[in-house]
Amino acid sequence: MQASEILALASRAGIAPGVSVLDLCCGGGGPARLIARELGCTYLGVDASAGAVRLARRRSGGDCRFEVSRVPSVPAGPFDVVLLLETMLAFPDKPTLLRAVSSVLGPGGRFAFTLEEGQALTAAERALMPAAHTVWPTPIGDLTACLARAGFRVTWQRECTRSHQATADALHRAFLAEADVIRGQVGDHPLDDLLAGHRLWSDWLLEGRVRKFALVATKQ
Repeated sequence: MQASEILALASRAGIAPGVSVLDLCCGGGGPARLIARELGCTYLGVDASAGAVRLARRRSGGDCRFEVSRVPSVPAGPFDVVLLLETMLAFPDKPTLLRAVSSVLGPGGRFAFTLEEGQALTAAERALMPAAHTVWPTPIGDLTACLARAGFRVTWQRECTRSHQATADALHRAFLAEADVIRGQVGDHPLDDLLAGHRLWSDWLLEGRVRKFALVATKQ
């Protein structure tokens, strides 16, 4: 997501000084630093990758806390807001994920997340997509029903397909421009997967095969 979209989502979720935030699958902590700097909050990020957590800790300068945890296992709450950015796609079992999120939010707590909206991949599409076991788009109506069963109601949503497609396209161009450097660090096969995944994702967004949304759901 673009920085402006992250801040818009965080603002709609009510993130502000004194608000406790749990960021699931936080990666290297880029959004954490942005949100903490611009909006202020008490922040805890978790990610399954110990390397990503080390990187996030080093970059944050101590303004945010980070822990290693494999979602849907989540730290004990309560929290005011749970974030899940760019990662809903990776969970085939969304009801279990949403129940875990609900368990650490009190009434009025907010779940702010992004959604890759669309039908499940076909066998042919899975054959084309690298790491297809982490690619599980969902129709927005199906997810809304799952949210309701977990005690949530969608209170805000915005489509950001066009900007997300432009970002995916720009990343693909940047990776191509730095291909020799990247190849020297990770090898041919990971580079090929990186390029193929971003090209395919950009094409799907452009064609409407997948749409991108930012949403806030409030626990009832």
